[in-house]
Amino acid sequence: TQSTWGGRENKKKKREEKEKKMVKKVKKSAENINQKLALVFKSGKAVLGYRQTLKTIRTGRARVVIISKNCPALRKSEIEYYCMLSKTYLHHYEGSNTDLGTACGKIFRVGCLSITNTGDSDILKVVESGSE
Repeated sequence: TQSTWGGRENKKKKREEKEKKMVKKVKKSAENINQKLALVFKSGKAVLGYRQTLKTIRTGRARVVIISKNCPALRKSEIEYYCMLSKTYLHHYEGSNTDLGTACGKIFRVGCLSITNTGDSDILKVVESGSE
């Protein structure tokens, strides 16, 4: 009976270690995106907001579209649909709109944004690898 309990404890420890690794990976990717976004706003061009994002997607200027986690479902689905039609990369940001605004270096909330010129940042590679 002692070996079965030990086996259960080992499984539990392995599961906990695996979960910790997953959390670290998510945090690293979020930090990575935040750094890339900061670089885009320093050297590239981006538009903030729902209406301007739709405008850039429709005109074909958008390279990457980023949506926050708590963006309303109807807006999110509409942006996803437009991105699918125009074959624009779409990234679902892991944080809320407050976190996305902070990552952009703004003091207000940002529900969605469209990057038209990446500048020195290689955010396209990060988004492409995340979508696969």
